[in-house]
This record gives sequence, C-alpha cells and structure tokens, in this order.
Amino acid sequence: MPVITSISGIRGTIGGTSTGALTPPEIIKFVSAYGTIIKRNSPWPVVIVGRDARISGKMIENLVCGTLMALGIDVINIGMATTPTTEIAVILEKADGGIIITASHNPKNWNALKLLNNQGEFIDNDTGKEVVELANKIEDIKFEEVENLGQLTKNTDYIHKHIDMIKELELVDVEAIKNAGFTVVVDTINSVGAIATPMLLKELGVKNIITLNNIPNGDFSHNPEPLPENLVDLSNSIIINNADVGFAVDPDVDRLAIISENGEMFGEEYTLVAIADYILSQKKGNTVSNLSSSRALRDVTQKYGQEYFAAAVGELNVVEKMKATNAIIGGEGNGGVIYPELHYGRDSLVGIAMFLTYMAKKKMKVSEIRKQFPDYVIIKKKLNIENKNVDELLKKVEKHFIKYNPITIDGVKIDFEEGWVHIRKSNTEPIIRIYAEAKSKEEAEKLSDSVISQII
Repeated sequence: MPVITSISGIRGTIGGTSTGALTPPEIIKFVSAYGTIIKRNSPWPVVIVGRDARISGKMIENLVCGTLMALGIDVINIGMATTPTTEIAVILEKADGGIIITASHNPKNWNALKLLNNQGEFIDNDTGKEVVELANKIEDIKFEEVENLGQLTKNTDYIHKHIDMIKELELVDVEAIKNAGFTVVVDTINSVGAIATPMLLKELGVKNIITLNNIPNGDFSHNPEPLPENLVDLSNSIIINNADVGFAVDPDVDRLAIISENGEMFGEEYTLVAIADYILSQKKGNTVSNLSSSRALRDVTQKYGQEYFAAAVGELNVVEKMKATNAIIGGEGNGGVIYPELHYGRDSLVGIAMFLTYMAKKKMKVSEIRKQFPDYVIIKKKLNIENKNVDELLKKVEKHFIKYNPITIDGVKIDFEEGWVHIRKSNTEPIIRIYAEAKSKEEAEKLSDSVISQII
C-alpha cells in the first residue's frame, strides 16, 4: 500500500514498487528532505538514529545513516533502542534531531521513520509538511563532496542511561519496589522491549521476572498491538505463576498495558489514570490527555483539586498542551504515559517504574487499585464518508449539539452529563471515526447513535 505521512511519521509496508511501499528510494528521499531541513539550523549537524527489532530494521538503519552522512550530517547510531530511549539520547547528546525506525504497533511487514526535533520530540506539522514537499523534489537536494561527508559513531549504552534516569526520579522508590518482592510477568513481543524491560525490572530490584516473547528478532509471536485479544498468553502466565502484575509493551515500548494478578486487563485507558493518581497524590499540578481518552483522568485530577485539559489527538498535540498548561503528567488513552520531569515523550519504562512504586506504597493488589477508579466503557466506530464533504458534516453536528459547547480543536467532541462522543476524520482513510464513552456499553451506544444520526 502507498506510504502514509502523518503527525506520527512516515510509514509503509516493506517490499513492492516505489509507488506502493516503504522502499529504499522512498526512505532515501524522506531522510534527505529531513536532513536538508536539519542542516539549515546547524553548521555542524548531529542526528541520533535508533530502531526497534523489526526484521527490516537493520536494512533501513543502513539507508538512514548512509543518507544522513551523504548530506554531511554526523550520525550517532544507538542501535536497538526504545522510542523513548532515542528521544532521551537526542536531549543528552544535544543533537539537532533524531530518527526512530519503528512502525510502533503495526505488524512485522511494516516499518516507519519517526522524525524528531532537537528537543527529542516529534517535529511539528509545518516541518512535517515541508519534509514531504522537499522529498518530492529529491533532484534539487544537494549532497556533500567526499571531503565533507558526515561521520558515524556508535553508542549502544543509551538504554542503561535511560534506566538510570528513571531510577533517579523523586517519585520512583527503588527500595520500596525491592522490598515488596513482586513477581512480574512481561510480554515484550520479540522486539526491543525484550532488552529494555527485564533490564529495568532488575535495576528496580525485582527478582522474580518471567519474560514472554523475549527474543528481539522482530518475528512477532502475535499481533503486536497490546490489546486484550492479543495478550491471552500473558494473562494465563500471570495466573500460572501466581504473579503480582503483568506488563505488555508494543514493539517500540511507548505503549503500556497492565494486567491484574487475576489475569484480567487493567485497561489501557487506565494506565495513565492510575499513574496520574499516584503522581497527584504526591505533587499538585495539571493533567492532559487527548480528546478520545477516558473521562477518568479528569475525574482523578479533580479529586485532587487540580485542573484537567484536553488536547487534539496525537502525541505532538498532547505535548504542546502539556507545555502550555504546565502539566505534571499527561498522555494518551492507548497506554501512553508522558512524564515531563523525565522527558516529553510516551514512555512505557517510566510507566512501569511508577506503577510498581504505586503498588509497593499502596500495598494493594492490582485488581484492588483498579476498583478505586470510576468505571467507564469506550466504544469505537467508523463511517465511510467517501464522496461527502466532511467539514460540512462536522459543522452540522456542532450546530445540532451547540448547547453542550462542543470542542472543535480536532473534529467535534460533545460532553454530555452521562458521557461524551468524539468524531473526527481520519488522516489516512475516507472515514469518520466515532468514539463514545459512558458508564455502560448501552449508554455509550446510545450517545454514539445520537451523533451518528446527524451524519447519515
């Protein structure tokens, strides 16, 4: 299928023709465009390159590093590293940018380029659009003469540095975790989490660690998205081993799913909620999540007398809102935790450390912790809107529900007393996505249908 460019980077399937997949020519043209922009802002540019364990990762790593060097950019290749690790490496090296080679939760035949700025954060929309424009004019991009080629340095120690930074955080209590004597099961989905997650747990003092799918070869043993239907083996292993908690990460370790001691899913939406509850119990401050995330974060935030803010969907948008509101914790309802005291990026490793500290201090089972939070149910639907004017449809919905003061920063979100509905157009498909949340599936369906009736 064609290469997809979005707020999350440039992604596609491996193999096929240049017009239908993420082939070497496509990779080279996008990296060339990105590198050209980086060079404008620095006389001696340096870019960090990291990757997950995908089968195509090494091949793409070679193309990325070689292209950057051809542009006269020095490259620090940190090898197999999590997405948050690569983001931190940009900060620590004071680099001009970074490229993460990962397709996140997509199947093994996919890969992608996630492009970072000099703060270790995703490039903004305007820069992303310029990358695409320049990539389509590859013949105009100037490469350096042999005397000015960039240099390559390798540094594979950044996962250790990342973990050391987590251990030094004020709200991570290594001694409490160690003394709790937890048994932990982790599903690392045959990717870089197989390296980083056990290393983190050992550094936190966890002695009883059971790792599933722990060979980082990119040959994923199941669908890599950390959803309940893909984590049956993890749930069973928790019960068999009488474990205290289970964790599942996606291939680049920026999404975290938690499983209770009884094998039941904690709920990806509640990963951020629980960690925010712990942080807010220790410090006061604002919180942020995207418009399609659970209302439970707002409820927890208000419990501590603090203020919750909603951002447009996408990590970049959440980070911008967190900075604008000086939020102390934020993220997305897909298990993405952003803790700015460490860095502004979704980070499963800091999420694990915070949750284990929370467990140790609360002296509660995971299932008991989950019962502290309000129960909400989110349903997700999509409507085909090919040959329809999406903006007109969204305006119609906004007008119909005007008394609820709809939020229109990303599609239309209507906050009802009993729940909410968020509709937005897809950036990659001719569809409208509809998300609805309420205290039961039936109530969520009813709210969703009330909005859909204004579209069809």
